[in-house]
Amino acid sequence: MIDTDRITGAARELGGKVQGGIGDFVGSDRDSLEGRMREAQGRGEALYGQAKDAVRHATGEVADLAENVYAQAGDSVRQGRNAVSRQVEEAPLASLLIAGLVGYGLAVLIHGRR
Repeated sequence: MIDTDRITGAARELGGKVQGGIGDFVGSDRDSLEGRMREAQGRGEALYGQAKDAVRHATGEVADLAENVYAQAGDSVRQGRNAVSRQVEEAPLASLLIAGLVGYGLAVLIHGRR
């Protein structure tokens, strides 16, 4: 989607070039100067529109990237959960022992040894 500032800026720039060219051709300093000013204003407006388009495009790219990262993170969590479930099913006693040791370690870290 092209920003309307780009279109109006390009039109104003073209109009300014024409007006400046006609002013130069007929020897009218006022028309020549006015045309150059309109041309510069149109160029600035077109650049502003390009910048808005670039920001809009970059925002879309970042949103797509964030969506992909979120989906991949969800896949990783599901794979990890499935791996832990399989391990618990295969060796429930060892899993219980590991969970107890992890709990004990966390309690020591939180409360410290006295």
